[in-house]
Amino acid sequence: MNYFTLISYAISHFFLMLFIYLFIVHRYSELITGAICFFSFFALNMLDLFKLIFFPDSGLCYVVVTILQIILTQSTAIFTSKEKSCQALFVGLSASSYVIAGAVFAAIVKIYTGSTLLALTGSFAVHLAILLLLSIHIREICLNFQKKSQEKNCWELCLIPVFFYCSFSFIGFFPHTLYEYPQNIPGVVFIIITMFVSYVAVMRYLESESKRSAIYWENMLQKSYIQGLKDRHYQVKQAEQNLKILHHDIRHYSRIIDSLLEQKNYEKIKEVNGHISQMAEKNKVTEYCGNLIVNTILSNMMAKARSLDITVNLDARIPKKLPVNDYELTLVIANLFENAIQCVKRFEKEKRYIEVKIYYLDGQLFIQTRNHYKGEILLDAATGLPKSMKNKNHGLGMQSILAFSEKINGTVGCYLDGGMFQIILVANF
Repeated sequence: MNYFTLISYAISHFFLMLFIYLFIVHRYSELITGAICFFSFFALNMLDLFKLIFFPDSGLCYVVVTILQIILTQSTAIFTSKEKSCQALFVGLSASSYVIAGAVFAAIVKIYTGSTLLALTGSFAVHLAILLLLSIHIREICLNFQKKSQEKNCWELCLIPVFFYCSFSFIGFFPHTLYEYPQNIPGVVFIIITMFVSYVAVMRYLESESKRSAIYWENMLQKSYIQGLKDRHYQVKQAEQNLKILHHDIRHYSRIIDSLLEQKNYEKIKEVNGHISQMAEKNKVTEYCGNLIVNTILSNMMAKARSLDITVNLDARIPKKLPVNDYELTLVIANLFENAIQCVKRFEKEKRYIEVKIYYLDGQLFIQTRNHYKGEILLDAATGLPKSMKNKNHGLGMQSILAFSEKINGTVGCYLDGGMFQIILVANF
């Protein structure tokens, strides 16, 4: 019986590592990741020899080896993951819970048929069916879930697979197995069904929340874009009206200049010309950069800063065409600008100052905002970004900035220096 269990566990370990390989965003190449998973698979089988063959009657050995196998499995998931985060741990714990279903099925078939071959074949088939089913329905969701390392409440989510795993273990395998208490089979089966339904529901919920957040920011961007167009339209109309007035009054200025020329009063002529130039410059529509969408948002943000009496030193050099999505870049700029405005708007006049630099030169994107701050800013140890003071997680704005940086393989960082806070995003194309 122990050799049957050993082979059954080996099948489960194989699909366990395969699940981790397929559902984890790789930190290393596919070859290296596969080699690490194979090593873990080999080590798990070696540990099974201790609790099933060498010391089959030792409860202590069973517990110690099982704990070592749990540590090895979760370490594999975290070590091979691109981001060593709670998302990777959640996927590793989920993998451990999923593969128990195949082991339970093997035990059930063995109990009712007595056929070792049929039980192992059925176990392999169930493992394969589960893996294919999950790959089709939730693999993409799992991968996206890991890429968004700013998701909230991930540690709480990890409790779901932990409790499922513990329920399986204590009802089906330890301290008494299903072979000794087959009356526990219906309870185990219903726990398995509950687990699959729960996981699908949780992952679908996470997917919908991610889409809801994306839609929210898309709407915010469109709203800001529309408002920027309205402001720009107003500026153009106002400038046109003022220039019409200036054009109408130019006759009077011309007569004044002629009169001053007759009097040879050149200093006054310079003053009149200066006044005309000042009026023309005042009614000039400001263009911050060559990209229409970015320029529109910058116009909107600058208007908001002026309304709050905030001094902005803006240097934007963005061409018409970019190697990134214009709207996504604009959203990041709007979020950074908005965060800086919110930070300084209640300060005294001399500290209501923001410095913004946005460059795309020689294939490099560089975005920097710099402003005064007061109080404590909590920086996340993993991402280096500031946490929201409300919930100790990143705000939605920082989430979108981090997601954009990851998408373009960029680097984003925050720095605190002498009462000044700055955030820098850099990417090379």
